[in-house]
Amino acid sequence: MGKSYFASDFHLGVPNYEESLIREKKIVQWLDSIKGDCSTLFLLGDVFDFWYEYDSVIPRYFTRLLGKLAELSDSGIHIFFFKGNHDMWTFDYLEKEIGVNVIDEEWIGEIDGKKFFIHHGDALWKGETMYKLIRKVFRSKIGIWLFHRLHPNFGVGLANFLSRKSRRKNSVIDQIEIPLDKEYQFQFAKNYLKENNIDYFVFGHRHNPMDIPLQDNSRLINLGDWVSQFTYAVFDGNEMELKTYHT
Repeated sequence: MGKSYFASDFHLGVPNYEESLIREKKIVQWLDSIKGDCSTLFLLGDVFDFWYEYDSVIPRYFTRLLGKLAELSDSGIHIFFFKGNHDMWTFDYLEKEIGVNVIDEEWIGEIDGKKFFIHHGDALWKGETMYKLIRKVFRSKIGIWLFHRLHPNFGVGLANFLSRKSRRKNSVIDQIEIPLDKEYQFQFAKNYLKENNIDYFVFGHRHNPMDIPLQDNSRLINLGDWVSQFTYAVFDGNEMELKTYHT
């Protein structure tokens, strides 16, 4: 059995084409470095800072990453692609052309006898009422139908503008150290364990790498990001380890 790798929040596309391309090449180098012992790859959302699939149009960038993922999939590596809050409009293109499994919300299952709860990490806990409402509208059939009516040049341009605006705002929040009693991913995991047995909760979204022990030897892993942290996790069948990629 090979290892399972986990990464999140590449946010390809920001802050500009040139810097995103440098980051994309680094991600492809990392994927090349793990392909020898990787059996399953979990990408936990916000891989793209914006992604939308029209019937015959997709964003024109990210060729290197998409090609590498197709190569890994063709070689037999199982790839799970979770919808994030920046790339929620992922439909069937990545499944058909790249061979990944697109996950709408959480994935709960066993890996080498350990129970995993895997999710992008947004909209898990109490509060965030307005965000959850907007998220629900954006993911709804009517929301998708309305956006689909926009010409790609306008629709993608508008979405990229809003996405960058959101990223600038959230980048400030991401730098703030939040006490555990206010860290909503921790609160969610702690509450979930009251009625469920989970060995590892794995999240992205927060951009802060975290490895937090929970009750009964359970752990919460936040994968950080590839905007500035370049962190990922690997599970070898026995232990889960949070790592930093250095070129």
